[in-house]
Order: sequence, then C-alpha cells, then structure tokens
Amino acid sequence: MRTRLLPLLIVLMAAVLLALGFPLAVSVAAAQQQKVVVDRIDDTARFAALAQFVDGTPTSSRPVRTDDRQETLHRELISYYDVYGIRAGVFYRNASSMANAPDDWVLPKTGEVRAAYDEALLSRRSHDPQQVWPWQRSRLVVASPVIRDGDVVAVVVTDSPTGPMRSRTLRGWLFIGAGESAAMLLAVGAALRLTGWVLRPVRVLDATTHEIASGRLKSRVAAAGGPPELRRLALAFNEMADNVEDVLEQQRAFVADASHQLRNPLAALLLRIELLALELPEGNEEIASVRTEGKRLAHVLDDLLDLALAEHAEADLMLTDIGRLAAERVAAWAPSAAAKGVRLSGRCPATTGWADPVTLSSALDAVIDNAVKFTPEGGSVEVGVGADGEVSTVVVTDTGPGLTDDEIARVGDRFWRSGRHQNVKGSGLGLSITRALLAAGGGSLSYEHHEPRGLRVTVSVPRSR
Repeated sequence: MRTRLLPLLIVLMAAVLLALGFPLAVSVAAAQQQKVVVDRIDDTARFAALAQFVDGTPTSSRPVRTDDRQETLHRELISYYDVYGIRAGVFYRNASSMANAPDDWVLPKTGEVRAAYDEALLSRRSHDPQQVWPWQRSRLVVASPVIRDGDVVAVVVTDSPTGPMRSRTLRGWLFIGAGESAAMLLAVGAALRLTGWVLRPVRVLDATTHEIASGRLKSRVAAAGGPPELRRLALAFNEMADNVEDVLEQQRAFVADASHQLRNPLAALLLRIELLALELPEGNEEIASVRTEGKRLAHVLDDLLDLALAEHAEADLMLTDIGRLAAERVAAWAPSAAAKGVRLSGRCPATTGWADPVTLSSALDAVIDNAVKFTPEGGSVEVGVGADGEVSTVVVTDTGPGLTDDEIARVGDRFWRSGRHQNVKGSGLGLSITRALLAAGGGSLSYEHHEPRGLRVTVSVPRSR
C-alpha cells in the first residue's frame, strides 16, 4: 500500500511546487527586465533633456557639431557606450543623427530599433518591450521622444545587450530551482513519515491477521499509533479476536468434555454387553455386531478427545532430523506392511526442519497407516524425504486406488470417508487430528494424484524457526 500511496503524494506535491515555481520564475524574469527598462528610460530621458536645447540642423549625413550643447551630448553618449557597452543615439525626424555612439551606428530601416523609433515619433515612450528569456540572444531597445515646444523634434534610442540581464534571470531561476528541490526533499521526507505513521497500524493489523489465520489465536494488535480511526479499528479487531477465541475455546471444551463424559457410560455399557454375551449361545451374530459397534463408538470418542486436545495444544518446536525420524517410522511400519503383502521402502537422507518430534511421528504414522491400509496386496508404498527452499518435506506415495478430484478436495475433513472405503476400519478423524497438530507448528498436509495410480501425500515443516 505504501508503494501506491507514496507516489501519489509525491506527484501531488510536485504539481503544487511546479504550479508555484513557474509563475515565480516568470515573475523573476519580468522583474529583471523591468528593472533594466526603467534604467534605460531614465537614461533616455536624461539624453532627451540634453538634446532638447541642441540647435543643430538635421542632415542626412554625419552630424556637424554646431554648438557646445551638441558636443556635450556627443561626449555623454560616448562615455555611456564606453562604460556600459550600450549603443545610444539621438536621431532627427528624418532619421539623420544628432549625436550617436559609437560613431558608425546609424538608424536601421527595419527591426526592433526602427520600430521603437517610429513609436517614439508618435510621442509614446517605450514602456513594455517584449519579454527576453535566458535562452534568447536578443537585444533590448528603448526609445524616448525629444519634445520642443510641444513637437517631437528627435528621438533618443538605446540598444542594450541582454547578456547580463539574462544571466541574472538564470541565477534567479537556479535559486528558485534549488529552493524547489529542497522543498521537494522536505516534502518527500514528510510524505515518508506521514505514510509510515498512517500505514504502521495497517501493517501491524495485517501481520496479526496472518498470525491468527496461521493458528496463533492469541495474537493481538499492539498499540502502534496512527490516526484515531485506525486505532479504533485495532481495538475493535482485538475485541473480535477475543470473542472468536472464546467461542472456539468453548467448542473445544464442549467436545473434550462430551468425549470424556461419554467414555465412562460407554465403558459400563460394553461391560454389560460382555456379561450379557455370557448368557447367550456361543457365536451369536447379534451380540458380536453389538460388541463391534460399541468398540467403534469408543474409538470415535477417543479420536474426538484427541482432536480437541490437538486443536488446543501448543507446538513444542525444535530442530529435528526429519530423515532419521522418517526412517524410524518406516522401520516401525515395515512388519505390518509385510504381513499384508505390501512393499514399504524409504529414501530418507539427513534433512533438518523445525517440528515437534512427537507430532511429526504421529503425522507420519497416520499417513503411512492409511497408505498401507488402502494399498492392495502386491502393491508398494514409498517414503521420500527432501527439502524445497524453506520447507522440508516427507512424501508418501502408494499404488492403491487413489482418490478422485472431488475426494481430494474433501480428504482430511472431520468424519469424512470415501464412499468406496466405508467398510475399512476407521473413524474419519485421523487425518483431521494430524492436520491440526501440524498446523500448530507451522506445518501442512497436502494431497495429490500419483501416476499412474495411487495417492501422493506430502507432509511439510518449516526449515527455519
């Protein structure tokens, strides 16, 4: 969730910073240009004041210095050009020069300079030149009219290079970019802390849910801060988990108590049946049937009690040699398999895993027992031990009739038995008990088809604690 929420926050913050940064950058460029334009307007106004009292006569050739005022204006323009590198000139209405610097600069017939000159002839001072951006190598032209007796007699024109102005604008942009980058880093850090603060309770809740789903019903959501809504959700989750655990505990207690309380009356009933059998003729079929059903009922009650205890028991995990344990169970079941005419073999290399040795032994007993029980005479049962990544496995395969897909989906359910095996001894609880015992220690039991026939049962336990 954090990988989805964090990019969204970063994109939103970047959009906000860009929305603020672009207008600020435009404002910086406009302010720099406005400052230059104001300076040039002041300069042209000063030159216009000097040119206002020049008595020179407009000619189409180079200006002829007719008085001291015109000479003073020319020296001022030369000094201005030498100091600032800005071309400046005063031009009569017929485009001839009153004074200019440098001396070879004349009024062009077209371009920005001519446009500014023509605008000033209309008694309009340059006030809003086109914006110059840092990547443009253009020049900044400002013109101001020279007015005498209410008439425009000449125009002062300055043609300024924009390099320094563009450099200042670019430095301002770099400063803005650095500020935006710093703000973005701060925003990312704030987003990381914010998402961590918001999602920490969610991660704790997810981990606790996984633990409860894995069978650790006593797990609860610890206080992890976060928004009030998530804290309330954690409290509600803990209350729900407490209620579920109480209900399950009551169910287990009921099954255990019922199984225990029924054993004594059932034992007394079986004893009375045995006493009654002494009064009946030898070989009576009805009493034999009653005796068999009574023993079956006692076996079912014992299995129910074992199942209740298995679901309530805590696993005592330790590092176990799975291969050695499986070899022992194969050796223990070999006589029973041989008596039935079934070949039982095992490949049990040394492999370790975290398991309760008693629980794992009981699970292997139940699986091997079923494999031998349902394999016909002349068949074979193979036990193999291996490791797959973080899991150690014991695989038991047989050549019996196997199960259908629907039966594999139900195998291990309580009291479930295949319709084809109803006459085989058993209560239908053995695999349920095995699965509950394995799940308490993080293990599992799975079933699949074994080709060309038979069933493949895999007992898995974790390799790390």
